[in-house]
This record gives sequence, C-alpha cells and structure tokens, in this order.
Amino acid sequence: MATRPLRIAKPYSYAAYAFLSLHLNTSTPKPSFHRPFPLPSSPFSSRNRRLFCSATLPSTNTVPQFRKKLKVADVKSEQFDSLGNTLVLQGWVRTLRLQSSVTFLEINDGSCLSNMQCVLDSEVEGYDQVESGLVTTGASVWVQGVVVKSQGAKQKVELKLNKIVVVGKSDPSFPIQKKRVSREFLRTKAHLRARTNTFGAVARVRNALAYATHKFFQENGFVWVSSPIITASDCEGAGEQFCVTTLIPNSHETTDSPVDAIPKMKDGLIDWSQDFFGKPAFLTVSGQLNAETYATSLSDVYTFGPTFRAENSHTSRHLAEFWMIEPELAFADLNDDMACATAYLQFVIRHILDNCKEDMEFFNSWIDKGIIDRLSV
Repeated sequence: MATRPLRIAKPYSYAAYAFLSLHLNTSTPKPSFHRPFPLPSSPFSSRNRRLFCSATLPSTNTVPQFRKKLKVADVKSEQFDSLGNTLVLQGWVRTLRLQSSVTFLEINDGSCLSNMQCVLDSEVEGYDQVESGLVTTGASVWVQGVVVKSQGAKQKVELKLNKIVVVGKSDPSFPIQKKRVSREFLRTKAHLRARTNTFGAVARVRNALAYATHKFFQENGFVWVSSPIITASDCEGAGEQFCVTTLIPNSHETTDSPVDAIPKMKDGLIDWSQDFFGKPAFLTVSGQLNAETYATSLSDVYTFGPTFRAENSHTSRHLAEFWMIEPELAFADLNDDMACATAYLQFVIRHILDNCKEDMEFFNSWIDKGIIDRLSV
C-alpha cells in the first residue's frame, strides 16, 4: 500500500489519508477527501470529535456524516425545547388504544423508561396500517409528527402524528404485553426481556456505571489495561476455574460419550499437548496479575472486564460470570487504596443518581424500596 502525505489544514486540524493500491489502475478516479460541513467552531470540543471525514466516491455518492439520532429521552428532556417542532422518531409499540375519533399510540426506543405518546386519526398518512392490524404491541414503527402539549397528566408533551410507517410487524404470539410478567417467565424469553421496564432500566444503569467507572479512573490518571480472558494461570487460587478445551468433540461427531474421546497419555492423564494451546487453559478468575505487571511500568492502572468462577453455589452472591474492577496503584499504601475505593464508589453512585433518575425511581418503587435514600446517605 502507498499513502499520500498527511495534510494539516488550519485552523481546523484534520488528517486525511488516501490509501491507494499499488495495483490500482491509474485511470480510476481517486476519492477526494474534505472536511465535514459545517466546520466546527472549536476543533477540540467533544461535540466536534463526533464528526467524521466524508469521502466523495467515484460514483459521485457522498458518505454521509454520522449524526446522533433523536431519541425519546431527548424530546422529554427539560433542556430540549421541542414544542411546535416536527420530529421523526423510531421505536417499538408498547400500547395501542383505539377510540372513536382518535387513536393513542405509545412507543419506546430504549433511551429512557417512559414512552412517547403519539396521537393520530384517520387522516394520518399510513393510518391504513393501524386499521389492518399491523400496528400491534412489539411492532417497530417510524413516526413523524408535531410536538404539542399533552392533554393528559402522565406526560408533558405528546406527538401529533402526520405519518406512520410500520418498519417491522410483530408476531401475534409476541409474549411481552402491557401486563407485568415474572422474571422466571422472562428467563425463557431472554432475547425479548430487554423490552421490559425492569431489564431496560438495568441495562441503562449498568451502562451509566460502566461509563462512570472509566470516567473516574481516566480523570485520576489511571491507564486501562485489557487483561486476557483465556489464561493458563490461576490468579487467586481460591476459586474453581472453567476449563477451555477443544479436546471434547461435538456431540454429532461421535456416537460414544464425548468424555471417552479425550486423548490420554499412558498414565491415564489427559494429553494436553493435543489441545489447542498445548497445555491447560482456563477462563480468567481475575485480571490482577496482568494489572500488577503493567503497574510496575505505567504506575496507576485498572482492569475492567468479565471474570468467571466455576463455584457451584446457588446464592445471590455467587455468580459464574461477572464484571470486576481491579485498580493497581504504584507507590501507594493501604490508606491510598481505601481513599481510592471510597472516592470511586461515591463518584459512580452520584453519577447514576444524577443521570438515571427515572430508572432509579422505578427501582425505588418496584424493585427495592428505599434504595435512593440508602445510596444518598
């Protein structure tokens, strides 16, 4: 591959690389690269870092700029002045109420707990899809309408539709309806449980916790270390490990017991030399050893990723898979460790209380009463 020189254009510092194959026909039109439009007011702002260079292809088609989609959470935000604006939203139908002169449709796109109420009548473009029964709970829809003040008390604004399009219809047997379902039932429908309020709220809070975790350590000068998931070492030595092996054949490859097909040496022990790694390998129980080696070179580091424990304990405090945070501080003592742990917990708790208010209020009402008060102490 050959490259053109890096070009820096002031005051908007940007880099454009044009990679050309050595075998490229010189008569082939080369793509021209240019700055995104409109140009940023400050090249170092976080908003402007979301912009991507667009390329004009030989077919004269332009790669569009990536832009954040408008979400239900944005429309419902107090900082977003949306009254009177025509907006487009996409989401999944939660409820549909047909009345004599008007139809109420609630959609949710997962950006927040609450739904966006949409009001439509028979004059709306695409209303025939409602009449034909395509707009049902679980269906994915594209809606366009004007934001108006809501006549109801449950929401401040609603969307008065002028167009609706069914992107994907829902199967009549769609199991997640308006009525509440048990967690035991949702275990049998794991691919759909994120559509429920509980699992949607859990996902958003976990997302906020992960973001706050990286934000805390990055702002305090830590370096994130990606520790391996497959390892040959037992970091802590106290927990059972999951073994990773290719020695056990798939059930359709043998008529005998898969365990009997494991190659063995003369002494009856497993012949690990025939395995994928040539020796025993396991899912990691901790990234601590890896972090310690990096801490002796990079000072303060942390790992944040999945770990696995093969402990056959059926309690709420024993998990086969979980995400663990392991900071390693160089030139520190126990007081520094305790101060770091305390500051971290205070930071992430404050972050979710400030940024996940609706989800935390849902937990406080339906899952764990008093959790907000306990976390606010």
